[in-house]
Amino acid sequence: MASVDEQHLPSPFPELYGRGLRLCPWDPAVDAETWLRGVTDPEFRRWNTPLTLISDLDEAAEFLRERAREAVDGTIAAYRITDESSGTTLGHISVNTISHVFRTARVGYWVLPEARGRGVATRALGLAAHWALTDLGLYRLELGHALGHDASCRIAERCGFRLEGTLRGAMFEAGRHDAFRDMHLHGRVGTDPEPKLP
Repeated sequence: MASVDEQHLPSPFPELYGRGLRLCPWDPAVDAETWLRGVTDPEFRRWNTPLTLISDLDEAAEFLRERAREAVDGTIAAYRITDESSGTTLGHISVNTISHVFRTARVGYWVLPEARGRGVATRALGLAAHWALTDLGLYRLELGHALGHDASCRIAERCGFRLEGTLRGAMFEAGRHDAFRDMHLHGRVGTDPEPKLP
């Protein structure tokens, strides 16, 4: 069981506001149930196979504690996407594998079923990408998604992440760690024009 200090590690990353959203850290003591619901959703599992498969509340809480430790190290900025007015959780977005040496990172996101179709991922990605390429001081962001995930492709392109190609066998197949599938790679660099988003 984690200590109180481990459960409430201060994040070095700021909360982000804009486009009707507030991006804030996940709290392992409070948000584990929501995280579990998000990563066990069938649509999430169709397109994503995380290295750590989570199946219960204890695993979800431990995963969020690990993300908080990585935030303190400065390598991951993991955000709970919430409605700025109501505080309702809508999904997740993270800036991962942050390298301040190469000024690069990868981004990933998911949206809860009840929040889909409202532009949540587009608004959150636009907000997080702008912050990462300005205040965080990064130059290049990458976004990968499974081939055939057309919705994610559209979100990436709306947010200024150009399709750069197809990486063969670069992602796990759905629900498996012993088989692979192709991935679209999108990229955005600091000199790209800022996309016009709602």
